[in-house]
Amino acid sequence: MVVLYFFIVIVATLLPAAIWLFFFLREDKHPEPKRLLAYTFAMGGLVTAPTLFVQAISHAFFTQFVYLGDVFIIAVLALIEEVFKFVAVYWAVAKRPELDEPVDYMIYMVVAALGFATIENLFIVGSRLDFFGAEPLAGTFSTLSLRFVGATLLHTLSSALVGFYWAKGRFRNESAKRLVEGLILATVMHSVFNYLVVRFQENLLLYPSFFLLIVGFFVLNDFEELKTEPPATQINPNAPE
Repeated sequence: MVVLYFFIVIVATLLPAAIWLFFFLREDKHPEPKRLLAYTFAMGGLVTAPTLFVQAISHAFFTQFVYLGDVFIIAVLALIEEVFKFVAVYWAVAKRPELDEPVDYMIYMVVAALGFATIENLFIVGSRLDFFGAEPLAGTFSTLSLRFVGATLLHTLSSALVGFYWAKGRFRNESAKRLVEGLILATVMHSVFNYLVVRFQENLLLYPSFFLLIVGFFVLNDFEELKTEPPATQINPNAPE
């Protein structure tokens, strides 16, 4: 019974990432190697722990020694997550020859974000487990359902934005500038979502979800834009071949 319970919880935790992964991988006309996708997913998951550690230190510092308001703290915590997710992808694929199309940058950022969100989901579900029975199991599925349309999609869209700007800069010799723009935009988006969650708790995810739908429209448009870009060697001779 115990083993079955944990199996159900783990499968349910992986399900949101699997669904979004299937959805976004269809945006790539030339599928990436499965082993590299799996590695990137794992790297996204691995950076979750150091992210939480840095967030905890930052939160303690800004709440105890420097008071700049809740909005500022929300933005700092969001920025930390966006930077760590980018670092995971950079470490996994930045020097790999498979990273040869502009849209690949968005794909790998999405994959790492889903790895990050999956481990985050495991942490959250694990902290809420009460022991066994229908009620805690139902609560687990309720939590994961909310995160499917909330935090998991948030991580996916914000990282996709970083990937879009990273690709634009990488293939046009403006890497640092465009990457910073992407991280700032992703942080703003992430912060707005978190603020809406805190501000409108009584409406569950009504306003945050509507916000993500709007952002999702632009992200899908970004995917379509990068699909029309020529390969790396036709834009920037210094890009990975």
